[in-house]
Amino acid sequence: MKTILKNQQGQGIMEYVIISSLIGICCLVAVKQFGEVIQKRIENMKSQVANEISLKDARR
Repeated sequence: MKTILKNQQGQGIMEYVIISSLIGICCLVAVKQFGEVIQKRIENMKSQVANEISLKDARR
């Protein structure tokens, strides 16, 4: 009976590891798919902020 309980605990840990691995793989795929789009948006935001700062400095 004790071996059955030990096997069930191991099974729970393995399920957790498998689910965590799948979530990690999904996150990596999402970052790879959207990475370039996000990078372009961040660059656009940086350039807009830089333009706003230069415009405010030019007004002074």
